Amino acid sequence: MAGDGGGRLALGICATILLAGAVSLAEPVLAPVAFALLVVALAWPVQRGLLQARVPAILALLVTVGVTLVVLVGLALAAGWGFGRVARWVIANAGALQVLYLQQLEWLEARGIAAAGLVEFDSRWLVRIAQAVLGQLQGVVGFLGVTLVFVILGLLEAGVAARQLARIGRDRPGAARLLRGCIETASKLRTYMRVRTIMSIATGIAVWAFARAMGLELALEWGVIAFVLNYIPFIGSLLATLFPTIFAVLQFGTWQSAVFVFLALQGIQFLSGSTIEPRLAGARLAMSPFLVLVAVFLGAFLWGIPGAFIGVPALIAGLTLCEQSPRSRWVAQLLSGKNPG
Repeated sequence: MAGDGGGRLALGICATILLAGAVSLAEPVLAPVAFALLVVALAWPVQRGLLQARVPAILALLVTVGVTLVVLVGLALAAGWGFGRVARWVIANAGALQVLYLQQLEWLEARGIAAAGLVEFDSRWLVRIAQAVLGQLQGVVGFLGVTLVFVILGLLEAGVAARQLARIGRDRPGAARLLRGCIETASKLRTYMRVRTIMSIATGIAVWAFARAMGLELALEWGVIAFVLNYIPFIGSLLATLFPTIFAVLQFGTWQSAVFVFLALQGIQFLSGSTIEPRLAGARLAMSPFLVLVAVFLGAFLWGIPGAFIGVPALIAGLTLCEQSPRSRWVAQLLSGKNPG
């Protein structure tokens, strides 16, 4: 019996590894599909409301797709504008950054610290990094194009699929539970994205105000970047803190300024992410912080930036579906992070 248990465990581990590898290899298809399912869950109430108002189905679809496209393109353009402006600043000031590096090197050597052999700097590195960032942003356009196709097809079939599950659920309890789980998942995802949007706007405004008060160049761009990156838990907020910190070193040339910028931005992120956001989300979206972190990093490992963004919504969907069945409800309760008392 013990041998059988060990064999099943080993088989399960192997199957999990193979599944993760397959999911990673299928990123060009699965990532747009997963993102499209999230968008459909968010946009479906718009289309349903238009249909209930007796708007023709094709017109309701066009309006919903139009609204969705405006939001997605707006976020992509905001990210592209912010990062593009920063990248162009780095490219334009590459020579000045090289001079700043040499000055700091002389300052260290004057105090007996031989740093030339420890840290080498070439302004062309920053130029290449900036160009790579711009190239990644261009790839977002293609990703959104594929996603939009799946969104259109999903909106066309969402109502039909719901009615089919309702009909099948009369005879099969599993189909009824699946329908309830999908409806509850969509509702939770809308709550999650609503809270995320509110906190992203607040964080972006706070970062802009601080950067402007600090005298940091491109203050508006840093606010926009913080707004966009805040949609990605943990990783996004960390990047939204590190980028301005590095920029502060380049602009002010002192580590004291960089430390102050880092601590201030971390304070903003902590206040918004760990204090205000949980109160807005409430117990309905309660999840183990450890599990959220795992979902974000696992998604980033499998699919990169799209995976980091979709990790938490996928976790919400998985836990909500587990709640629908008595056999798997204990999993959702265990991973919810709620105190049983």
